[in-house]
Amino acid sequence: MELAYYSDYAVRLVNTEEPARGKDTLTSVEAVRALFGANQSAARRATDADVTRFRSVRARLRAVFEAADSGDETLSVDLLNSLLLEFPVSPQISGHDFRDDDGRPLWHMHLADHPSNATAGYAAIAAMGLAFHLTEYGVDRLGLCEAPPCRNAYLDTSTNRSRRYCSDRCATRANVAAYRARKRLEAERAENTGRTADSTQPTSASGDRRPGLRGR
Repeated sequence: MELAYYSDYAVRLVNTEEPARGKDTLTSVEAVRALFGANQSAARRATDADVTRFRSVRARLRAVFEAADSGDETLSVDLLNSLLLEFPVSPQISGHDFRDDDGRPLWHMHLADHPSNATAGYAAIAAMGLAFHLTEYGVDRLGLCEAPPCRNAYLDTSTNRSRRYCSDRCATRANVAAYRARKRLEAERAENTGRTADSTQPTSASGDRRPGLRGR
């Protein structure tokens, strides 16, 4: 399993909360276990105590994304380094059951499960994956959705560094909102222009509009 895969662990955890909407799905041990995906052996170690611990790690990971999104690269790296120091990884070479044409294992780097508790294991994997993504692609590849009030985290993998939204749904919603805002502005400008043109026409002493005074 490539190290880049693990960066998604950080995104999944951060996005269990939507602060602007007051939503939080990380409320039970079942929710914690669901974050591990296919890694069921690690998920089974989770207990009720991990709910609070996971929330703490989540806040620290969101802070990494917030710093990156605001353009503060140094702070983003410092925050991520503090997580790496607190939750060190245990790398292993793994081959699983896959074989190449010669019948040999397809060796690749794998991050071993942390032996102490579910939170430590998940945090180590998430921090290392995020660190790999950051150093490989740049701090500006860590973003927060620009479609208010979403602010979900995402990893920009576009070729031209153009991603601004966490999902196609948010991108569509933002584009529709921008289109409607432009239409409102155009309508307001047209209305104001009409009023200005009307108010600048000369009038007679009796208030009649010129040219073409009435009574002629």
